[in-house]
Amino acid sequence: MTQETQEVAPRDLRIDLFPHQRDYAIRWADIDRYGHLNNAVQYLMMDTLINDFVADAAGMPPHHLPAVGLVVETGCLYLQEILPTHQLRLGLRCLKVGSSSIRYQVGFFVDTSESPAAVSKFSVVYADLETRRPSSIPDAVRAAAEAIR
Repeated sequence: MTQETQEVAPRDLRIDLFPHQRDYAIRWADIDRYGHLNNAVQYLMMDTLINDFVADAAGMPPHHLPAVGLVVETGCLYLQEILPTHQLRLGLRCLKVGSSSIRYQVGFFVDTSESPAAVSKFSVVYADLETRRPSSIPDAVRAAAEAIR
């Protein structure tokens, strides 16, 4: 049976709700012409965080799994600017694990703030390598996702 983690309003989220965390260095090349972290770079960071999490859980690169994780939905709510002088920490938690899909939430935290500067959603459906039809989530990935709910 699928259980969902209760969603919290983005402004009410705190870093301690994200069991998996990783620090990221902001490079000058990551800054857009408006002087803050480029949105495309934020998506790259989010994708890297989740793929590294999956790789660590499975003990292999995601492309070696018996099913491929296809991104079916993403989104980001920006609550404050992320500037080149900020120290950045990303937090990852799982909101829902279904039979073939996982819905993640990523928090972007700056400096020592307990509140997020941005909150993203990232949904993945696992599919058969040949048919690309939904299939079961690999066991190691499922266990890791359940562990961060």
